[in-house]
Amino acid sequence: MMHQTGDNRPIGVFDSGFGGVSLLRNALIELPNESFIYYGDNGNAPYGDRPEGEINRLASNAADFLVHKGVKALVLACNTATGAAIRILRQKLDVPVVSVEPAIKPACEREGDGKVLMLATVATTRLARYKALQARMPDPSRVINVGCSGLVERIEKGVTDMYAFDDILDEKLSPYWGMKVDGIVLGCTHFVFIAGAIREYAKAHFDGECILYDGNAATARQLHRVLEVAGLLSGRTAPERERVTFLTSVDAQTSKIIFDRLLKMPII
Repeated sequence: MMHQTGDNRPIGVFDSGFGGVSLLRNALIELPNESFIYYGDNGNAPYGDRPEGEINRLASNAADFLVHKGVKALVLACNTATGAAIRILRQKLDVPVVSVEPAIKPACEREGDGKVLMLATVATTRLARYKALQARMPDPSRVINVGCSGLVERIEKGVTDMYAFDDILDEKLSPYWGMKVDGIVLGCTHFVFIAGAIREYAKAHFDGECILYDGNAATARQLHRVLEVAGLLSGRTAPERERVTFLTSVDAQTSKIIFDRLLKMPII
């Protein structure tokens, strides 16, 4: 009888709401044999306007919830929760914790004399972890942090239409119209779902290449490496219908419709 190797337990993916679904799409491609439990704390979304202590508490509760579900690793698919709680979670949990962070490093490493706009939640831009990350860039002053309150709430309702965000983008980005912008960092996993809308808006209002960056693909690759090093990769191919379990802190029936639509959106 052949001995089966590998760890077939699911991987937990957590976000304040639907944003982490954008990272989950990359993880499903990067790790085709793995299954996932996705938990969206939609009832408390967005985290981005909450105090740091409250974000810590909510993220800790969500992590405990997934660990009790038997996950073998946890992906913190929320930039705000990462900035506030990653150190605490890594200290308290017995499973590997992988987290997404704003992709300002690749944006800043690309040569150019234009600015890098970092679009994120207000909380992310204020947290010490992010400020330390920005300070390590070759020219920290090249990065302009823009707290984009309002985008997450709209995306949480399932809105992703191309021109459904121009009012908020006008409010947040009009001070920079005409500026030369080399890169735009999508520093919230929710924003990846409206990458097309942000790209079109940038073309209309900024000079420069306005290349979009997000941390999802790099985080999925890091998750693969962590599982491999820890000997936690699955030993079997998970049936497609069993690959993703969706859990939420609000009405699951309504949320599942939005979750499924976002999960099937093409990666752009």
